[in-house]
Amino acid sequence: MASDRSSWASAARVYLDRRMLIILVFGFASGLPAPLVYSNLSIWLTDAGFTRSSVGLFSLATTAYAINFLWAPLIDRLRLPGLTDRLGRRRGWALVTQLALMAAIVFLGLTDPADDVAMVALACVFVAFVSATQDIVIDAYRVDILNPDEFGAGSAVAIWGWHIGGTLVGGAGGLYLADSLGWNITYMVLACTLLIAVAATLVAPEPTPRDPMPTGGDPTLTRARRMAIWLREALIDPFTDFMRRDWWLMILVFVFVFKFGDALLGRMAFVFYRELGFELTEIADVTKVFGLAAVCVGVFMGGVLVKRAGTFRALLAGGLAAAATNLAYAYLATAGQDMSVFALAVIADNFTGGLATVAFVAYLASLCNTAYSATQYALLNSLGNLARIWFAASAGIIVDELGGDWALFFGITAGIALLGLPLLLVLIWVLPDPTAAEPGSEPA
Repeated sequence: MASDRSSWASAARVYLDRRMLIILVFGFASGLPAPLVYSNLSIWLTDAGFTRSSVGLFSLATTAYAINFLWAPLIDRLRLPGLTDRLGRRRGWALVTQLALMAAIVFLGLTDPADDVAMVALACVFVAFVSATQDIVIDAYRVDILNPDEFGAGSAVAIWGWHIGGTLVGGAGGLYLADSLGWNITYMVLACTLLIAVAATLVAPEPTPRDPMPTGGDPTLTRARRMAIWLREALIDPFTDFMRRDWWLMILVFVFVFKFGDALLGRMAFVFYRELGFELTEIADVTKVFGLAAVCVGVFMGGVLVKRAGTFRALLAGGLAAAATNLAYAYLATAGQDMSVFALAVIADNFTGGLATVAFVAYLASLCNTAYSATQYALLNSLGNLARIWFAASAGIIVDELGGDWALFFGITAGIALLGLPLLLVLIWVLPDPTAAEPGSEPA
């Protein structure tokens, strides 16, 4: 028993590493824009008189999250004059995207859905594009700065940071501010909080890739030939490298379908809360106090579970639990405006969501070659985001087609959440667990 406690304590000790603080702040910067283009924006649009279907379709403006792998090779290979030499490959791009994201959020805050919805959509596209580009950088930074046996803890810390930015500050904090200051000023204030990430970028260590970096070609070759080699290394090699992996196509399909259930639930949850009659401050109270606490516990347990049980087992446990807890929302739909049931649903969803997401993020990180980490991680993450965006866009239409039957809708999301688990069982059967890899080893 004492030995078991010691091994769990050893698994948790990695959270005290100073690199984790940088990852936490970068997670904050990644999470902050999410409610500004998803949940809080959904409430803003709902209060402005938009229908469920319109709110759901608005998620298409965030398609950049699903296709950021298209420009990820530039993040991996393109040098920024003055910044790359001074800050390094990852930190230079991080600084540029953080400053651009502040400007994009301010732009969105200057719009008004009741006055010009097209301008709101354009601003939303801008925020999503810059935020998705920032995600490329900070995801690659996390993959590069950590060893494979630290991916579970690093994923947990990144998700903690994401929820501090997305759930606490941008989400609940945004609702509190909007209730007293209005939506426009709220977005301006939240944009300024990204200065924390700017400061972290300036003091963060620049990671050294574990895998050999592409050379860019022999300097004695002609300029045209070196350019052709550079383009091949940037645009083709990351993908061919991934396709050398056993069962790579099944891995991509699994990544695509694993979060189907969350995709449907996530976009409409805050619309659902408003239709039940909950006030902005009530929603903020529950998501801040109960939701954030639950996700923090779930994320911590997920990180330790990945370390102790392996990534595949953690994915299986998290996937089953997340599907089951979608039914808590079906119960809330039948209970109506009941704060205790509301809190129960949020606690269950956030705990299991945190658990499953840590395992999922750790799995994506384990699949990356650090020579191409920005491109490969962006490709994998984009597949998950593509499912979220496509399904989120149809969520409002599905609720309308069901005649507003929220209980049935959430029951359907629970069933859909199970789709990826048969594929996961096959992967468990045919592949070794990613946590079996030794630190510094090259991906298969």
